[in-house]
Amino acid sequence: MCGILGLLLQDPSVDCAPEICEGLALLQHRGQDACGVVTCGPKGRFFQCKGNGMVRDVFHANSMSPLVGSMGVGHVRYPTAGSSSHAEAQPFYVNSPYGIVFAHNGNLINTEGLLRFMDAEAHRHINTSSDSELLLNIFANNLQQTGKFRINEDDIFTAIGGLMQQVKGAYACVAMLAGFGIIAFRDPNGIRPVGMATRKAGNGRDYLFASESVVADASGFGEWQDVGPGEAIIITRSSVTRRQVSPPATFAPDIFEYVYFARPDSVLDGVSVYRSRMAMGDALADEVERVLHERNLSVDVVIPVPDTSRVAALNLAQKLQLPYREGFIKNRYVGRTFIMPGQQQRKKNVRRKLNAMALEFANKNVLIVDDSIVRGTTSKEIIQMAKDVGAKKVIVASCAPPIRYSNVYGIDMPSRVELVAHRRNEDEIAAQIGADLVIFQTLPDLISSVTQFNPGLDQFDCSVFTGEYVTGGVDEDYLQHLESLRADNAKAKLKCGDVGAMEGKGGGGIVRNGTTEEKEVSMGCSGPMNGADDTIGLFNNFKDHWKVS
Repeated sequence: MCGILGLLLQDPSVDCAPEICEGLALLQHRGQDACGVVTCGPKGRFFQCKGNGMVRDVFHANSMSPLVGSMGVGHVRYPTAGSSSHAEAQPFYVNSPYGIVFAHNGNLINTEGLLRFMDAEAHRHINTSSDSELLLNIFANNLQQTGKFRINEDDIFTAIGGLMQQVKGAYACVAMLAGFGIIAFRDPNGIRPVGMATRKAGNGRDYLFASESVVADASGFGEWQDVGPGEAIIITRSSVTRRQVSPPATFAPDIFEYVYFARPDSVLDGVSVYRSRMAMGDALADEVERVLHERNLSVDVVIPVPDTSRVAALNLAQKLQLPYREGFIKNRYVGRTFIMPGQQQRKKNVRRKLNAMALEFANKNVLIVDDSIVRGTTSKEIIQMAKDVGAKKVIVASCAPPIRYSNVYGIDMPSRVELVAHRRNEDEIAAQIGADLVIFQTLPDLISSVTQFNPGLDQFDCSVFTGEYVTGGVDEDYLQHLESLRADNAKAKLKCGDVGAMEGKGGGGIVRNGTTEEKEVSMGCSGPMNGADDTIGLFNNFKDHWKVS
C-alpha cells in the first residue's frame, strides 16, 4: 500500500514542492518506509528528492529548495515484497520517450510475461525489484510506439489503454510528462483509490491528484472526483481531458481501505470512511450481542485499539449501552505496526506504541474492539497487556471477518500460514492469541456497512476473506510462489536474476552456475538505478540532507 500525489499549479512561477510535501504528510499512514518528490521546472527539467524514511525525515528546507517547478509528483512507500532499498523509493523516472516520472500504488500479478516482453521485444532494462518500474516501462514503451516528435492527449490515452490490456493487477498511478502535464489512471477494477480536485488560482485553476480526498480538503481544493475504473485523466495548463480507455470490468474497490487503511476523514468512491466505520460498529454490535447471549457472557466495558477502531467501538458501545473507555494510551511517535516490515519489528513495537491503564481493566470483563486481526501479533500482545493489568476476561471483537487468504493487490498479508485465521475456527483463533473469546463481523454486514452509503457500489475485492480474486489469474501455484518470495525473512535482501513473478516485483540481475544469487541491497542509490551515480538518472537532493547539522 502506498500513497500517490500529483499537483499542477496554474502560476508557473510558484514552486509546488512544499505543497506536495504537505500532501504526502497527510498520506503518511499509507506508507512509512520511503518517500519522494519529483518536480518539473524550466525547459522541462526534472528535480528530485527521495529516500528511506518518513516525510518529516526526508524533506526539510535544504532538501526541498532545489525542487523548482510548478508541477510535480509525490509518493509515500510501503513495501510488500522485494526490497526496502533506497533505489525503490518512488517516483521513478525514464528519460525516453519524452521524459516520464511515475508513481504507483498497487501490485501487478502477471509480471513474468511482462518481464519477458520487456527483455525480448521492448528491449528495456528493469533494474529494481519494483513492479512500479516495470509498469512505468510498459507505459513508456507504448508511448515510444507513436514514433512522434511531439505527442498529444490521444497518443497518451492510446498508450494507457494498451497498458491496461497488457497488465493484470491493482494499480492507481500518477505520471508526469516533461513540459506537458500530469496524468492519472486507475485499473479496470478500480481496486486502488485515486481522485482529482481543483482550486481557483487567479484567472485559472490548480489541479490535484491524490490517493485520498483528505489531501484536497486540507489544501483548499474542492470538487473532488474519483478517477473511475479504467479511466485516464490528462491535465495540462490549458485543458483537462478524461477518457474511458479500458472496456468495462467488475468495479470492485478493496474493502480493506474502509476497514483500516484510509483516513476516517477521507471519502473514497462516494463513501465517507468515517460513516462506514460507524456502520461497522453498529453491525458488529448485533453480532456481539448474539454471541454473548449464546455464550452466557457479560461485558463491563468497551475499549478500542487506537486509532482505527475508535469510531466503530464507540458506536458499538452506544448501541449495546455499555461504557466506552480509552484503556490504551498510544505513543504517537511510533508508526503503524501493521505496515512495519518484519514480524519481529512489529511485535517489538506493539508495547512501545501502546500502554494499558490498569484502572480501566482491573477486575473487569473487557471487550476490546479492533479493526481486524491479521497475523495476530498485535492482538496477542494487547490481550496479554490487558491481562497483566488485571482484566478478568478479555473478549476481542473484530470489525472485519477472519482474514484467511493472501492479498495480492498491495497489502502486506504475505503468507497464508502467517495469518492467524488460516485454517482455524473462532475458538482456535482465540486460543492462539490468548483471548477468552473472539467475535468477527460477518462479511455481508461488512459489505452492507459500505454499500449503504453508495448503492452504486455492489461489489468489492474481498479476496482476503474469501480467496476469490477479482482480476483472475491467481491460482495455487502463483500463491505458493508469492509466499516464498514475500516471507518476512526474505525482505532483508533483494533477490536478483529471477524473472518470475515477484508478486509484481520484477527481478533482473545475476545468475551464475544455473542458480540465482542474492546480494545485499545497496542503500546509496540516487534514483531508480541501483548503485547509480549523479550522472545517471536524476540527481537526488536527499543526499544533501545528511550534510545538515
